[in-house]
Amino acid sequence: MRFHVALIAVCLTLSVSALSQDTPATKTADDQQVKSSNDSKASVYFYRYKQFVGSALSPSVYCDEGELARLENGRFFTAKLTPGKHVLRANDKQSGIEAELKGGQEYYVRVELVAGALKGHGRLVLVQPEQGAYEIKKLKPLDPDRVKNSELVSSSPTGQ
Repeated sequence: MRFHVALIAVCLTLSVSALSQDTPATKTADDQQVKSSNDSKASVYFYRYKQFVGSALSPSVYCDEGELARLENGRFFTAKLTPGKHVLRANDKQSGIEAELKGGQEYYVRVELVAGALKGHGRLVLVQPEQGAYEIKKLKPLDPDRVKNSELVSSSPTGQ
């Protein structure tokens, strides 16, 4: 009788142990799936130097004619975009970037102000990742109230 009780106790212990080991494996599979879906998108960092000239202006930034955000002086934001061809521009309709984005890649776009007849306009400049990563370190994340498309845009420092 004692043997049967001991055997049952050992079986229960092994069952509980096996179940607890399955749970983390399931979670890691889910985590990897979420991570791979984030990796399948391109990260585009839009940023603007902190400068006195034009500091009151907040040019809009667009992707495929949809407004992403209004970029303030000395700020940055991240847009998670699907791979493929996209047209990026600011409120200066004469200039823009037609880019073929690749999933898992990071792109850096600097917004520069250009003088206009009545007001300044934003103009986009695609920069090398090494240069953009260095320049963005000194900037603050964009305030959430400036984000126009929260499905694509993150204003957190990590871009998540």
